[in-house]
Parts: sequence; C-alpha cells; structure tokens
Amino acid sequence: MLARRHRAVSPVLGVVLLVAVTVGLAAVVGGAVLTDAAPTAPPPVAQLDCRVDAGTDRLACTHGGGDRLDVRELRVHVTVGGEPLTHQPPVPFFAARGFHAGPTGPFNSAADPHWSAGETAAVRLAGTNRPGLTPDSRVVVRVVEGEHVVAQAAATAE
Repeated sequence: MLARRHRAVSPVLGVVLLVAVTVGLAAVVGGAVLTDAAPTAPPPVAQLDCRVDAGTDRLACTHGGGDRLDVRELRVHVTVGGEPLTHQPPVPFFAARGFHAGPTGPFNSAADPHWSAGETAAVRLAGTNRPGLTPDSRVVVRVVEGEHVVAQAAATAE
C-alpha cells in the first residue's frame, strides 16, 4: 500500500514542476519582449544658423527653431574645409584646449545648459587649434545626441 502512494505522488509532482518551469520561462521571455518593444523617445531636432568670423576666430550658432536642447547631452563636431578641428568643443565648458576661455550662451558651463530657439552659442578658436579659420573657408557644425544628429549647419567664414 505504501508503494502505491509514492507512485501517485511522483506524476503529480512532475506535472507541478513542469508547469512551474513553463510559467517561469514564459515570464522571462515575455519580459524580454516587452522591454525590447518599449517605445523610446525620439531624439530632439533643431535648426541652426551659424556665422563664422575668420578675423576674430569666432564661431556662433543660433538655435533657429525646433526642440529645446540640453547641451550637457550633446557633442559638437566642427569641420573647417572638410577637416575636423584638432580639438572639438567639449560643451558645456569654460576653458578647454584649442579654444579661448569663456564661450558664450549655453556652451558656457556657468550658463543655463538649455539651448532654446533664438539663443546663440559661440566659441573662439585658439591659434593652437587646426585647421584655422580663414576667409572663405567652409565650416560645418554638427550637433549630436547619442548616435543621432540633432542639427547641422554650414557657413562660409567671412
């Protein structure tokens, strides 16, 4: 009689364990699918209008419209005549290699880091940064957040 009781328990215990493992795997797979399918916020988009003064080595970009940008989340990449600057502006900053101290607007680390429509951010290239600004050189400014280009503008140095 004792042997029969153990035989009846074994299949029931096996079924309970199999159901528990199946439910656990379903929860893991469902959680992974829902996590991968979760919508992410689209990257911000903005328009820039840049001006370049070769006489003062000044590059100024005005936010011309679009989303408000947090410069702490941005990388700014500048090319002059198709060549990247040796030292890119590490926005926001106050003093950085390749630039004169005290950028203006939201590029300055002491300013409000939010760059909104109508605001201008400017830097002055130091003589140690190459290539230098010369009249008629084409300058391209690309603003990137993560892997997304948020804004891009081209200007000819005056």
